[in-house]
Amino acid sequence: MEKSLKSIATNYGLYLGVLLAAVTVLAYAVKLELLTNMWLGITLLIVIIVFGIISIVKVKQAQGGFASFKEAFTSYFITILLGLVISTVVSFLIFNVVDTDAAETLKQKTIEQTVQMMEGFNTPVEVIDETVEKMEAQNQFGIAGVLKNLAGQLVLFSIIGLIVAAVMKKSNPDAE
Repeated sequence: MEKSLKSIATNYGLYLGVLLAAVTVLAYAVKLELLTNMWLGITLLIVIIVFGIISIVKVKQAQGGFASFKEAFTSYFITILLGLVISTVVSFLIFNVVDTDAAETLKQKTIEQTVQMMEGFNTPVEVIDETVEKMEAQNQFGIAGVLKNLAGQLVLFSIIGLIVAAVMKKSNPDAE
């Protein structure tokens, strides 16, 4: 059963990675600003969670409707990990190898949107200026920035995955 769990989770992780990479490539090709769009980000967040849930459902189906908490979380985590790593590698290649100018453009668009949002919340000018300085000093597409972002995403999705696994677990009474 363990091999089945890993192969199911791996397949869905690959599907997720291809989907996320395709969205990144399409947004890059069509309109770079889409990558700073809040609604696209929320949609992708939901899609990532849904892929993790589908992975758990498929593992449960393969195991006769049962999956322990560990199996459910493992399935979810493998799916999310593979998807995010593939997406991160594609983004890294686009913004560090293919088109380094796009990274700077995206950074400026992100700063502009952050300033607009902060102004909308009546944030003091000093705080906005300090935030802009920090953002300009960062290289979000450098290897350190990319790895930091990936780690942050994994923590966020792992917390969500723990909750999902707790809700979706179903122990086999015959195995106990």
